[in-house]
Amino acid sequence: MIIDRNDAATFCDGLKQSGRQIVFTNGCFDIIHAGHVRYLTAAKNFGDVLIVGLNTDESVRRLKGDSRPINNQDDRAEVLLGLKAVDHVIFFGEATAENLIAEVKPNVYVKGGDYTLDTLPEAKIVQRYGGRVELVNLVAGRSTTNIVQKILAGTNHD
Repeated sequence: MIIDRNDAATFCDGLKQSGRQIVFTNGCFDIIHAGHVRYLTAAKNFGDVLIVGLNTDESVRRLKGDSRPINNQDDRAEVLLGLKAVDHVIFFGEATAENLIAEVKPNVYVKGGDYTLDTLPEAKIVQRYGGRVELVNLVAGRSTTNIVQKILAGTNHD
């Protein structure tokens, strides 16, 4: 289900009080591909409940340019929630998930292996309250940007 941003902290506190381990990740998830599915499945394995912080359409445009997102935020959330690994989605509009992380305080924060603890601003927040940060290897060659480039080039190669 989609969790209203205003209710996120209270919702997550309730999960923790019931003994659930919250795993959190975030991103644009514009065109879901095998890399996303593998990443989200790996993330879910770190706990009981996987919550995805999903960039709003406006924040995707700021991050990726005016041609993005390809799919609007409601469609992206629906697709994510259709995946077995994803339990909940929270929309956020900031450039990073730092504020949302500070509110939700997940037990585990997961990001892709293209980050390091030093380049991930959210890591400092997670470590400050005693949470854990896990970096998951990305699937080589699998990205929304690559898919868009293939479509524009009219190619069908992996």
